[in-house]
Amino acid sequence: MVLPIKDGVYRIQAQRTRNEAPHERPGESEVEELEPEAVHLIEQPVEIRTPDGTAEGFLCHDENQKRLPGVLYLTDIGGIREANRGMARRLAEQGYTVLVPNLFYRTGKLPVFHFEFKFGEERTMKRLAELSGPLTPEAMERDAVAYLDFLSSSNSATPGPMGVVGFCFSGAMAMRAAAARPDRVAAVASFHGGRLYTDQPTSPHRLLARIRARLYFGHASNDRSMPAEAIAKFEDVMKSWSGHYESETYDGALHGWTVPDSPVYNHAQAERAFQKLTELLAATLKRCAASL
Repeated sequence: MVLPIKDGVYRIQAQRTRNEAPHERPGESEVEELEPEAVHLIEQPVEIRTPDGTAEGFLCHDENQKRLPGVLYLTDIGGIREANRGMARRLAEQGYTVLVPNLFYRTGKLPVFHFEFKFGEERTMKRLAELSGPLTPEAMERDAVAYLDFLSSSNSATPGPMGVVGFCFSGAMAMRAAAARPDRVAAVASFHGGRLYTDQPTSPHRLLARIRARLYFGHASNDRSMPAEAIAKFEDVMKSWSGHYESETYDGALHGWTVPDSPVYNHAQAERAFQKLTELLAATLKRCAASL
């Protein structure tokens, strides 16, 4: 239940099943499920100063300012809207402080779309170019550092490692965040991430030498932004990387399948993706938080 407190600030009441960090053995992991517990969260608007301006966004955190592991949530190209607000809230309910910035602050304030998003339509495609154009690889890294620094300085986030999750084009940005702050980012998840492997010198796969985080990639099937050939090449590169990772393609899931307002939303596969995300974060962030 989402209850307004004052302008832009909401109280979130829910329940979660507490998941302890997985007890790993070679090649397998398991999560111990305990009794549900009440969750009381606050969702508040924030402004994040970056080298290139100020990004609006929101922070979802424990109502009593209990310090929880921080997660940077990077939206898809549609920007912040109710669908991914709900996704971020659900993640926070699992025991995290979640920061969701407006990735497109250089182009405009929220909402970034003032008309119905119709992929392929001329005005939609023009708007996509306006939003994505300023987000060069260099700009993504600058922004990611600012977002992570803001999150780490929050009174509601633990001082330990953080996680980053990206969707669509921001899957690449999640990797850039891990490369920019290898000392702080312990987990990265990308769902239906686009252009993770290209022939360009700025291709995200070339960042692996700078990354220390544990990585998870959930690919869409039949995705023009990350076709099967690119996935195969990406996974070949991953095999020679020394870090921990998992990369898989979700059968029958099209680009955008995790987001509830997407026309290709696939509930069963979206639930599996959420489980993969929470398992990754429990194995990395919660285990570290418990040792602090």
